[in-house]
Amino acid sequence: MKENILSELDKVNQRLKAAKTKVTIRESNGSLQLRATLPIKTGDKDIRGTGRKQYNLSLNIPANLNGLRTAEEEAQELGKLIARKTFVWNDKYLGNQAAKKDLQTIGELLTKFESEYFKTHKRTTKSEHTFYYYFTRTKRYTNPQDLAIAANLIKAIEKIDKDWARYNAARAISAFCQTFKIEIDLSKYSKMPEHNSRKIPIDAEILAGFIKFVDYLDNRGKQVNQNVKDSWQLWRWVYGMLAVYGLRPRELFINPNIDWWLSEQNADMTWKVDKDCKTGEREALPLYQQWIADFDLRNPQYSQMLVEAVNKKDKNDHAQITALTQRISWWFRKIGLDFKPYDLRHAWAIRAHILGVPIKAAADNLGHSVQVHTQTYQRWFSLDMRKLAIDTALNKKSEYEVFKEENQRLRLEVEKLRMEKVYRY
Repeated sequence: MKENILSELDKVNQRLKAAKTKVTIRESNGSLQLRATLPIKTGDKDIRGTGRKQYNLSLNIPANLNGLRTAEEEAQELGKLIARKTFVWNDKYLGNQAAKKDLQTIGELLTKFESEYFKTHKRTTKSEHTFYYYFTRTKRYTNPQDLAIAANLIKAIEKIDKDWARYNAARAISAFCQTFKIEIDLSKYSKMPEHNSRKIPIDAEILAGFIKFVDYLDNRGKQVNQNVKDSWQLWRWVYGMLAVYGLRPRELFINPNIDWWLSEQNADMTWKVDKDCKTGEREALPLYQQWIADFDLRNPQYSQMLVEAVNKKDKNDHAQITALTQRISWWFRKIGLDFKPYDLRHAWAIRAHILGVPIKAAADNLGHSVQVHTQTYQRWFSLDMRKLAIDTALNKKSEYEVFKEENQRLRLEVEKLRMEKVYRY
């Protein structure tokens, strides 16, 4: 078939030559192009200084017999314009470039994203974090050289393999498109994926995880940067705070109220979450309070380390706060934990459920509505209740009693290790 097309193409070019039409036709990647010497196109360099240059014009003509007839007609029409010296570069001959001339690339729009976004959004710490979420994911998953059109943005989303990454990218790109009024239909990607399986640690595993920080100190090499040799203590403190209060990680870094935390007036040992955090200000209560002592959480040394870590950045800079929260995840992997920082928040919710804490009180303590609380944690509640029922039936002992005994044993172990190593740190 291709040989037949090329044979017919040769005949067409012979006819054009015989008619002294200064245009030829060529095949390229299954399409037909017109080749002719034309006035220099705007934006091109006139290297030879002739004011003219040879161009291949793509008119979206398929390389088949019908396409050849169309191409021959177009070649004759172009030849007449050249002969009469009336040729001009219009949208027909500019082709894809005509479509591009009023469009910008994704990269060009990303440079304007922040200023345009905050024309319609009040700038607060929370909205800056939200914008940073949209900006980083749009930048991460798109090609800055691509035109900012729906087809390219959807193509970028469809290249993402993981369901949650694709869902989050779609959310970000949707905000990007709304900001620049790009028409796009992302409804196909708007459904939240099924929950990933989680490793929710039980209380005994949380206590064992705390001890792993001490194990890290014993097993790390001798070549340690002196500037960061004690930094593990801060991240162990963060670990303990997440476990005891069920906080979102960044709620430790946004305007931490250390004066209140260490104050004698703080009899209930609450952590004050700042108003600039995701769901506004609140006082989070501990669960269990005994863990505050077990983990040495009110030690001023660790609070000072937090202050120093936060003060290394511009106040509430979203990028730097994100870097701090990512550092927590790094430490979880570093010491060999098989659960993630946010799983400690889920563990808090399950612990509250086991202990019979009313859902409204638990939801308020975690900083979200009852509806969000039940929707987010219902899956883990159900799993936990099945586990509790089985344990109770098999052991004739409530899981809560088992937890209490195991906690007591591990508390003693933690205290022993802390006393043994107190002079090291």
